[in-house]
Amino acid sequence: MGQTMNESNNCSVTGVEVNRHVRLTEFALYIIIFFFGSIFNALALWVFFCKIKKWTETRVYTINLVFADCFIICILPFMAYLIWNKSDRDELCQFIEAMYFINMVVSTYVISFISIDRYIAIKYPLKARTCRSPSKAALLCGLLWVSVIIGATLRFQKRHATVCFQKDDTIPIAQTLISIFFVFSLPLATLTFCSIEIIRNLKRQLKTNSLEEKLIQKALYIIYANLIVFLICFLPAYLGVLFRFIMEYVGTSCFLKQVMMDFFALTRCIATSNCCLDSVCYYFVTKEFQEAILLPKSILVETVTTGRGFPVTPISSI
Repeated sequence: MGQTMNESNNCSVTGVEVNRHVRLTEFALYIIIFFFGSIFNALALWVFFCKIKKWTETRVYTINLVFADCFIICILPFMAYLIWNKSDRDELCQFIEAMYFINMVVSTYVISFISIDRYIAIKYPLKARTCRSPSKAALLCGLLWVSVIIGATLRFQKRHATVCFQKDDTIPIAQTLISIFFVFSLPLATLTFCSIEIIRNLKRQLKTNSLEEKLIQKALYIIYANLIVFLICFLPAYLGVLFRFIMEYVGTSCFLKQVMMDFFALTRCIATSNCCLDSVCYYFVTKEFQEAILLPKSILVETVTTGRGFPVTPISSI
């Protein structure tokens, strides 16, 4: 019993290294994400800037999401190298850490903004005409970027760690809980609530044996798919951070801390893969993408889906 307590006390998270096989898997996954993410996001940038002319709220939000994903893709090779070599936390490491944190947070919040935007359009279609506009969407995204950059700069300047992407044990518990809430809990709760409300409202609008029923049913499938993708990407990382916090606060054996570190490394890869899946969503469910790549404008009909797979009601109201 005494030996176990000593083991727990002498074994900190910073002293536990990720298993070599897990690090190899992590490195390989980052390379795969970099390859496919580069292709998908390059296509997204080409379509949004070269093929689509009309500025809408959807275009503003998705362009910001593409930029956040592109920044993550650009730093992935450096990130993989630094993690694999357990590099010291020099200026390059601090820059890569900050870039990764900023763009992951911006990505989750922009997705939340899209869900709120769709929710307002569905729930309050008349008010949506006055409170929604491309300029307001751009202002909101601009404020988001500035806020996250300032917060990340202040956070990483005070970060105490010797190895790149290592956990800082000196952060107060209250600050850790606040970070978990704003970085994970709030966007997750927002997207889940808005998606569920949109689904409930669309189901009430289903009409038997009509074209609208088929379109709304298709939109429902897309909403389910996007919500599931978001949960698969970010929920494991959220749980990993939460479990790590609980283990550090309560105290546990080195073996469990090792398992937790390995789990956290893999969930970080899963969360990063969202920068690829976002682009796939653009291609399959964005009306503007379909118009620019696949459909002649003369035969384009109004669809019930737009943006990141969130539906429109009434069909022509967004």
